[in-house]
Amino acid sequence: MQPVAIITGAGNGIGRFTAQYLADLDYRVALLEKDADAGEAALADARRVGKAILIPTDIADEQAVERAVRSVLREWGRIDYLLNNAATDIRKPLEKLTLQEWRTVLDSNLTGAFLCAKHCAPHLRQSGGAIVNISSTRRLMSEPNTEAYAASKGGLYSLTHAMAISLGPEVRVNSISPGWIDVSEWQHNGDPADLSDEDHDQHPAGRVGEPEDVAAMVAYLFSEDSEFITGQDFIIDGGMTRKMVYV
Repeated sequence: MQPVAIITGAGNGIGRFTAQYLADLDYRVALLEKDADAGEAALADARRVGKAILIPTDIADEQAVERAVRSVLREWGRIDYLLNNAATDIRKPLEKLTLQEWRTVLDSNLTGAFLCAKHCAPHLRQSGGAIVNISSTRRLMSEPNTEAYAASKGGLYSLTHAMAISLGPEVRVNSISPGWIDVSEWQHNGDPADLSDEDHDQHPAGRVGEPEDVAAMVAYLFSEDSEFITGQDFIIDGGMTRKMVYV
């Protein structure tokens, strides 16, 4: 039987690529996306290689999440995997970041993951499924003016191990912390990035990351090959968080 995976933030970037990647691996994929145009484009990508549906969803809205879960169950009758990928960022100096902007980032990046896990959990228990949360190396290191994003990704890292203990042994929960992943070709109406040799060469692995680097890890963590792995975080950054840089 084809497994069913829900992907949040599936309209752009890592989510969009991973939806296509899993569909090509014979998953049935439910794309949850707030941006209707981006969602339709991602749906077309996924349907070229497999089975997919689009459910327009604001994952910060609990009722919307409940409706999305019901829609997946009506369509396919089960939920096996959840990829909490949706994220947003608002970069402002700390003194100018409003409380509402702070909440917008936390609601999208952290609360949305909690809500999706909460409402998928009973069905994941039944299927013996798994959750993967997309955190970030920004939980470990920062640029200026990224307080809300860093806090949300740090929270997602901690939510991962908490849920792994609460939902085990029926459901495994892990996270991935990507570094620089060039998703420019997987952004709705985006332009390819003009990357320099310096961009690539600074990475100990010799290049900037690609969406497939993350999608392949998602597929592994969803698979039976990883059945003894839960509560863990996997850094995919070409080695950058291990590199000391002093000017």
